[in-house]
Amino acid sequence: MNWYVDLVKEYPIYSAIIQFALLGTLGDIFSKWMQSKVIFLPYKWHIIFFKMLEWAFLAITIKYAFVGFQGFVDSLISHNLVPELGVFGRAFTVSVTMNLQFGLLLVILHRFLDNLIAQQNNWKNIDKGMFSLVWFWIPAHTITFMLDKPYQIGLAAVWSVVLGFILGYYNRRNKA
Repeated sequence: MNWYVDLVKEYPIYSAIIQFALLGTLGDIFSKWMQSKVIFLPYKWHIIFFKMLEWAFLAITIKYAFVGFQGFVDSLISHNLVPELGVFGRAFTVSVTMNLQFGLLLVILHRFLDNLIAQQNNWKNIDKGMFSLVWFWIPAHTITFMLDKPYQIGLAAVWSVVLGFILGYYNRRNKA
């Protein structure tokens, strides 16, 4: 894993872009597979390309948020606005502050870009996307922020695949 750590440290933005472009798009595809119970190509190749670009763009914002909100919590601690926290407490605090501030913007931006790619105006269930910040992303990112920094973006990209499975299963169940 040294090659991975070296790559992420040397190219933090590019490595985030690559990981999210691949894994985020894979999460979108897995969601469609779970919904239909069939492995197939759910999008035309040019749509997959645009989805990869979407995830690449989102990766940049996510990488900056990861760094920024960790600094935000560190600053709150250094100004005695939040008590000294252990590993779990700090990870939880970073996760909560990031997801309840930046996460809301990201859900809206993600849906806007999905709509742009699909050439539609679908804001249906956006509230459920925002609710996922509480039931999925805060716990997931609490685990993420407990890891060493070089592994955090990679795990966040993996979480997008996990959420694709969960949402695909949930949407399949709701159609039945």
